[in-house]
Amino acid sequence: MIELFIVFLIFGLLGGVLIFMNVLLGPRRSNPTKQTQFECGSPYLQEGIQPIPIKFYMVAFLFLLFDIEVVFFFPWALVFKEIGFTALIVMLAYVFILAVGFTYAWRKGAFRWES
Repeated sequence: MIELFIVFLIFGLLGGVLIFMNVLLGPRRSNPTKQTQFECGSPYLQEGIQPIPIKFYMVAFLFLLFDIEVVFFFPWALVFKEIGFTALIVMLAYVFILAVGFTYAWRKGAFRWES
């Protein structure tokens, strides 16, 4: 318990010293550009940022979906010899479900960039 208190004390002091050093040694120059309003990546009184087309979101979502699912192949490959034929059947079912999802996305045109 005392060790935890010492850790919090050390890091609290370190944080305070770093903030003090920033105030002491940090730059104090200011210019009009730094003082202008800026919000959400768009300078003040500028037209809003154009929305990103949905196809970018779809490609990113599908990439994440299939990429995360493929990650499950690695643990399966590590224990394949230990589990044996059961692991093969389970992975074939898993690959079948992936293939059905991939085929559905393909037929719906999710991978067509022009549309």
